[in-house]
Amino acid sequence: MPTIKNYLGKLTGWNNTTINIMGRDVVGTEEFDYDDTTAKENAIGAGGMPIGWTEGNYEAKFNLSLYDEEQQAIQSALPYGKRLQDIAPFDAVVQYARPDGKIITDILHNCQFKGRGKSAKNGEGKMIFKHEMLISHITWGN
Repeated sequence: MPTIKNYLGKLTGWNNTTINIMGRDVVGTEEFDYDDTTAKENAIGAGGMPIGWTEGNYEAKFNLSLYDEEQQAIQSALPYGKRLQDIAPFDAVVQYARPDGKIITDILHNCQFKGRGKSAKNGEGKMIFKHEMLISHITWGN
């Protein structure tokens, strides 16, 4: 019978993650995701086979779900009449504490809120809104 080897050990998870925006740790969140891509495609030549490839634009994405109380805490720090989308671009720092003690830091540059909203569902005791943030690029930690 083959043996399954657990070669990765304890994995980094939600409880090992911190997001800091505008100088404060965000605790009122239960979901985030970010990624970056560069458009690439094959260049097709005679005979229908690729003869090379092309590279297009870079794009970075960041989604952050905030509890309504966290949104309100950010809103309360703004001058009266200002909206989340009025906040100047800021860097979001995401840190992961690995089980071996090493801290991995990713930096999401020039983040901006595009708006603010509220969302609620029957049977849930919380209100969460998923923000699709505008960002310029990601510096990946190692």
